[in-house]
Amino acid sequence: MSDDHKDYHLKDDRKDFQSLDGLRILVVDDDEDTRTFITFVLEENSAQVTTAASALEALKVIKQFQPHLVITDLAMPEVDGYSLLSQIRTLNPPLGNIPAIAVTAIDLQKESYFHLQCGFQGYLLKPVDPTDLVIEIVKLIQQPNFTEK
Repeated sequence: MSDDHKDYHLKDDRKDFQSLDGLRILVVDDDEDTRTFITFVLEENSAQVTTAASALEALKVIKQFQPHLVITDLAMPEVDGYSLLSQIRTLNPPLGNIPAIAVTAIDLQKESYFHLQCGFQGYLLKPVDPTDLVIEIVKLIQQPNFTEK
């Protein structure tokens, strides 16, 4: 068995990532553990994070926080992630144009590009892999139409 694993560190791997420094991200999930985990990963990559436990709470904080990106669970009680995004899209720009990543335990690849048809720019499966999360965000912020407010 190799001893290579003892030199493995997540921080060492991040040298290949574009910094998320200064990026404001709103994380919406009714599961506290998921919110905490995603927040930890994002803050370790220098993002500024605000969380909401529901879509209704997210709609209250979004105007104040002015995020550059929204990461939301799809399956939430009362108002789901699809409805949340639909309501965000009715806001005046730039808020109405915020890129959004869906987080779900349901494999949407089987449904082709359903998440894109609903207005999401990306999606991640739960449990969220830290590297995949950062890569998905970097892909979005490298888009030519992405602008920080």
